Amino acid sequence: MAVVVLANPKGGAGKSTTALVLATTLAAQGASITVIDCDPNRPILKWKGRRSTHSPVGVIGDVSEANIIKVIERESTLRQFVFVDLEGTASKLVSRAISRADLVLVPIQPSPLDSEEGGRALALLAEEEEVLKRRIPSAVVLTRTNPAIKTRHERAIISGLERAGLRLLHTQLNHRQAYQAMFLHGSTLNELDTSEVNGIAEAQRNALSLASELIEVLAPEPANVLECV
Repeated sequence: MAVVVLANPKGGAGKSTTALVLATTLAAQGASITVIDCDPNRPILKWKGRRSTHSPVGVIGDVSEANIIKVIERESTLRQFVFVDLEGTASKLVSRAISRADLVLVPIQPSPLDSEEGGRALALLAEEEEVLKRRIPSAVVLTRTNPAIKTRHERAIISGLERAGLRLLHTQLNHRQAYQAMFLHGSTLNELDTSEVNGIAEAQRNALSLASELIEVLAPEPANVLECV
């Protein structure tokens, strides 16, 4: 029902981490979820392969520019949320996925290079809007941030986005060991062992806050989507 596309031409911006954290957090609240893994390295598909138990999130990795629209449309009729983790390049596949988005989420790290590449993603979005003759909602989320200290680059990026009138999520995806441990162990945050991984509770609170804000951004959506969180 709600299609969230994660886009940034720069690799390592936090797209896959953001997608997995949001998907598993919403699934833990009872939502039905599919992640379409378009990253050439297939990090979320590998996450699913490492799991020893049934996945709370459906993951699809066999996608191409020829079938991406059909896959998105099919899954959006079956699931309450579809997350599309895009490859880190500007391509026809990226363009087609964006064309079906209810929200384009642009993860960026608080650095000048990430900010510049995030701008490219928003420029691509603007091109799609012109072709489709409709507005595609978008928002920027800062990733891998220090929860205690706001850096100079972070403050500059926030000011620049505000001046440009772009939407920035208030919740940032903080740099947490638990997020990386999810990929390593094929786990959700709730499945991680507190004796092996530090800061799980803090990561859970951060993830829930981000997922809750995502719901607010997606509103108004059908009630059965919004009632999941």
